Amino acid sequence: MATKVFRAVIMGPPGSGKGTISEWIVRDFALKYLSCGELMRQNVRNKTPLGLEMAPYMEKGNLVPDEVVTKLILHEVNNTYKNDHWLLDGFPRTVPQAEALYQDTALSCVLNLAVPEEEITKRIEGRWIHAASGRTYHTEFNPPKVPFKDDVTGEPLEQRADDKPATVRARLATYRAQTEPLLAYYDKKGILHEFHGTKSKEIWPHVYKYLSSLRKPVRALSID
Repeated sequence: MATKVFRAVIMGPPGSGKGTISEWIVRDFALKYLSCGELMRQNVRNKTPLGLEMAPYMEKGNLVPDEVVTKLILHEVNNTYKNDHWLLDGFPRTVPQAEALYQDTALSCVLNLAVPEEEITKRIEGRWIHAASGRTYHTEFNPPKVPFKDDVTGEPLEQRADDKPATVRARLATYRAQTEPLLAYYDKKGILHEFHGTKSKEIWPHVYKYLSSLRKPVRALSID
């Protein structure tokens, strides 16, 4: 079993279960979880030099330039997480970012959760919330007792703007256009591994088995 530093990138469209799978990977393989978004927010909060560079963009809700985000991630993996085994989520998002990371850091693998878009659409569009309490429902997986009414108050449920059908389709189209060149890039490098399925619990055993061939797990396989 290899003992070198283990470094992986995880990719997957919104609603693919990437958050759940990432939690299980980090837990079962003793990795640090590096969220690009969280690292950006931390640096802004702590007023680091890179945080001060990013703050004006983030405060206005604008995208932080590629080169600034790349600089941040390379700084973090070469300093804060230099000797750690990690799983990186949310970076890279473009081929130039992928090239910069690949040239700087030896990646063990890139994991892609290839969940069908019909399944993702069903998952996201079925979510409804009771805004006042935060209670969440799903028309298929966790329906309210009375359709579109909160179980406790009987008040109408709402659908978040991000969960509405037109928004979901637009987000998936954007993700697909952005990600296809990245997947092709990592496939050429021979480090891309795709996992197909519709449910996280179906995909997880395959992810676990593959990662076990690269790094010894600290926990036996379980679906929870």
